[in-house]
Amino acid sequence: MKYQVGDEILVLHSNEEGKVIEIINDKMVLIEVRGVKFPAYMDQIDFPYFHRFTKKKTAPEAPKPAKQYVDQVPKEKPTPNQIKVQDGVWLSFIPKFSYDEFDDEVVDYLKVYLVNKTGTAFAFHYKQLVFGNANFELKSESPAFKDFYLHDVPFGDLSDNPHFHFEFSLLTPDKKKAEFYETEVKLKGKQVFQRIEEMKDKNEPTFSYQLFKEYPERLEEDKFELSPLLAKGYKIYEANKIRQNLPPARSVVDLHIEKLTNEWQKMSNLEIISLQMKEFEKWYELALAHHQPTLVVIHGVGSGRLRDEIHDLLKVRSSVKTFINQYDARFGYGATEIFFQY
Repeated sequence: MKYQVGDEILVLHSNEEGKVIEIINDKMVLIEVRGVKFPAYMDQIDFPYFHRFTKKKTAPEAPKPAKQYVDQVPKEKPTPNQIKVQDGVWLSFIPKFSYDEFDDEVVDYLKVYLVNKTGTAFAFHYKQLVFGNANFELKSESPAFKDFYLHDVPFGDLSDNPHFHFEFSLLTPDKKKAEFYETEVKLKGKQVFQRIEEMKDKNEPTFSYQLFKEYPERLEEDKFELSPLLAKGYKIYEANKIRQNLPPARSVVDLHIEKLTNEWQKMSNLEIISLQMKEFEKWYELALAHHQPTLVVIHGVGSGRLRDEIHDLLKVRSSVKTFINQYDARFGYGATEIFFQY
């Protein structure tokens, strides 16, 4: 008899190990596998020793790493530019592409970065302006030799010719440097399209505009002796009483050329608009000097050139809170109302 009661056996078809608990006859035995007893033919079982010897040892499974949650992931620290070359401050755009139904590459949006390639840290006030209104606004700091992500601009918004306006100041004040510095970039759709094509031809990831090379020096005020002016009969006023001696301001200013001169028919278009802008600047400054809350400028409808010139100036003046050119029963669409901030 090949097997005896108590022998360890291996069930061939399942590779499970058990033991013989009873000899039924010369062809069958009763076996127990994992607590279950059942009969088996001699040719369905075998001794397990050969199987144990030839079975490949498997390496123990490595323990699974503990589950990690988002708030446990260490935040990536911003790293400075690797090559620290003094090259001014830049406004940089990264186009993000996708493919349309014709498998053509199209730009979905632009990622906007402020790139500081100087050893100086700045505070900045940023506005993205569309038609004179702030579409996006941010106040923050730009560390030395670091890039600062501002926001995304949908590519379709470029049809509105957005302005990217900045006011910079030094984080560490310097008596030799300007108290603040204003600058801006104006984008036009056609111009951006050309820059993107050039960028792709050169296999570059971005296109950029330099905001300034070096932060400007403080302008020294000229000091001069006043007594010679007094001797010649000039009137000199104290600065804190200057408003008392200014001409009165106006709340409504009409810039139609026939209101400004009787000889306008002899003037060229350039001379006309120059005179109109000079008159606008005069009443604009007087309105500020008198701390007027608003000023209405009548520019007419016409070709819109005078209106556009005035609006372009208002978009970058920090003293202008907002301005509107909407229908008015008195002027139609031919006037712009300016709201000041002090």
